[in-house]
Amino acid sequence: MLSLTQLVAEELAVPVQAGVCDFAAYIAAQYAGAARAVLFYGSCLRSEQLQGEMLDFYLIVSDYDAAYSKTWLATWNRRLPPNVFPFQHNGLIAKVAVLSESDFHDLNRPAASAVSVWARFAQPSRLVWCADDTARHAAVIAISGAATTLLNAALAFVERPVDILDLWQSGFQMTYGAELRAERKDRPSSVIAFDPERYRRFGIAALGHTHIANEMRGDKVLLLPDIDGQIVQEKNRWPSLRRRGKLLTIARLAKAAFTYAGGIDYLAWKINRHAGTQIIIRPWQRKWPLVAALFLVPKLWAKGAVR
Repeated sequence: MLSLTQLVAEELAVPVQAGVCDFAAYIAAQYAGAARAVLFYGSCLRSEQLQGEMLDFYLIVSDYDAAYSKTWLATWNRRLPPNVFPFQHNGLIAKVAVLSESDFHDLNRPAASAVSVWARFAQPSRLVWCADDTARHAAVIAISGAATTLLNAALAFVERPVDILDLWQSGFQMTYGAELRAERKDRPSSVIAFDPERYRRFGIAALGHTHIANEMRGDKVLLLPDIDGQIVQEKNRWPSLRRRGKLLTIARLAKAAFTYAGGIDYLAWKINRHAGTQIIIRPWQRKWPLVAALFLVPKLWAKGAVR
């Protein structure tokens, strides 16, 4: 049986459409000297539909000071990662999240202060551009932490032997509850249903690396005695993770109002999706996007999105 890092390396190397690779190379070229890897993930990876869709990329850079000519962009990326930017290339559009190699590694680990990175990279992704073999290896090692982190969290709330796919579903439901997400309630199960065998293979490999002791008995996952108190520790951190995750979502949306070209329209679109509002951006709000963000974000709060 392949190890978790071998499974991740194989999955990252699966070919994608040429247009995705061309787009990734274009993104990396805008950060010449700093770009280390470009990862493709999300719904467009699963559907293989590119035209008319918003593609999702993560750009991994050596460090933020090397990535930006403007100090304030580096500062924001360091304090509230990631920065997110819109890109267009050869008729395709995308949003690109920027993280340093060190942040990408740490945000895929159990000690991460938010779920957003490891929740996404516990799902399939592709390495569609990299600077060299060292960058490729770093991406594999970073992403290898994501599935382990998600399943470790889910194990803390297991009360009886559970099928490994049900454990994945519980983990995804927990992460969706720790962010402001607009997807349907059945999204976690639909993500797993797209390729259940993948999640079974990755799950078996990842369970050997969790902090919470467990074993497979047949097709069930069973908890072992919690000698080190890992279950209590994991349970105790989730209330703050949920609060922090939702507050971080709001903070990043506000940040996007002035770091993302057309960011105030993007902010309104996200709030309309999350809160069921029908916000229309006025000219003064485009002229003063930060002021407008301070006006718009409380509307998301008022809808009970943060609890």
